[in-house]
Amino acid sequence: MKRAFILLLDSFGLGATPDADKYNDVGVNTFGHIADWAAKAGTPMQLPVMEKLGLAAAAHAASGQWAQGFHQRDGFTAAWGAARERSTGKDTQSGHWEIAGVPVEFDWGYFPKTVPSFPAELTQKLQELTGVPGFLGDCHASGTEIINKHGDEHVATGKPIIYTSADSVLQIAAHEDSFGLERLYEVCEIAFKLVEPYNIGRVIARPFTGANGNYTRTTNRHDYAVAPPAPTLLDHVKNDGGEVIALGKISDIFATQGVSRVVKGKDNMALFDALLKVQDEAGDKSLTFVNFVDFDQAFGHRRDVTGYANALHEMDARLPEFISRMQEGDVAVITADHGCDPTWPGSDHTREHIPMIFFGPGVAPQQLPISESFSDIGQTLAHHLGVPPLSNGNNLL
Repeated sequence: MKRAFILLLDSFGLGATPDADKYNDVGVNTFGHIADWAAKAGTPMQLPVMEKLGLAAAAHAASGQWAQGFHQRDGFTAAWGAARERSTGKDTQSGHWEIAGVPVEFDWGYFPKTVPSFPAELTQKLQELTGVPGFLGDCHASGTEIINKHGDEHVATGKPIIYTSADSVLQIAAHEDSFGLERLYEVCEIAFKLVEPYNIGRVIARPFTGANGNYTRTTNRHDYAVAPPAPTLLDHVKNDGGEVIALGKISDIFATQGVSRVVKGKDNMALFDALLKVQDEAGDKSLTFVNFVDFDQAFGHRRDVTGYANALHEMDARLPEFISRMQEGDVAVITADHGCDPTWPGSDHTREHIPMIFFGPGVAPQQLPISESFSDIGQTLAHHLGVPPLSNGNNLL
């Protein structure tokens, strides 16, 4: 029996790529800078499980630097390396699609860093078709910040909060109780059709609850996303008779294309619990793909170094549970989709190498070369599962 697992630590970059200057990201290093911060704070990071798998060595291969607090130099138990993105963006969809064998060879549309950010004809048409009294925000913003800033006025007026980021995205936030969750979804569905001429990748529904300036986003987020332009690893597995189990926001990112089953979780640890349950159930030729979104959503974008470091420690502490359940024929990979250096100015993603840490009962420990495309990950798993090869990428094992 052969099974594959992708454990994606959303935004966990290992250092700037050679083309980082095009993105104003020269010097970024999500993992390295978190480790530096922890060491200076007198609490050096300790990720013994991932370090033994080869994480710090992969980061050294990517950045030329050893992360502070990490001392193992040999004796690794996984096939470890790093990859550079071939796609032109540093966004969620590009990273995930490229991992699955479909690099984004076109340029997404983006909304400018102006106020307002959205074209007047777009917001006017959206207002006309949805019947809302207007919009709040209309700018580049952190979701948690803009919701707390405009939440009271939103509840009082019924005007949805709209904002964007460095991603190709329109985000719409509304209160689950006063505005209504289904109504928010309806507004987002209409918006998704309206942004098509702008070549926007996603419209994201951002429901929240709370009162009086103290609001919390809920787990009922929903992404309305453009489908990948070509068959991905998910399609190859499903079409060849295997089950594709999507945990977290994976199904949304792939617009449900190639997905057999969807499993949700409210945070990283809930998703890890779900992963363990799926691991016990998944059958032959199955692909389980989980996105641990908190690294990016809760800590990277918010530039919360402490929270990011704590989340890494939590993940490392849980990994032995997953490893102990692995069966003969299982291959798992720890990876990411881009960087989001919490020490870097602003709140956007960062152009970085991503980890490629392949492990399992039959994986020979070895150093892997720096991959020139994330698609090497998908191609390696396609080869392992025995499904038709992808259009891009090289088998690494």
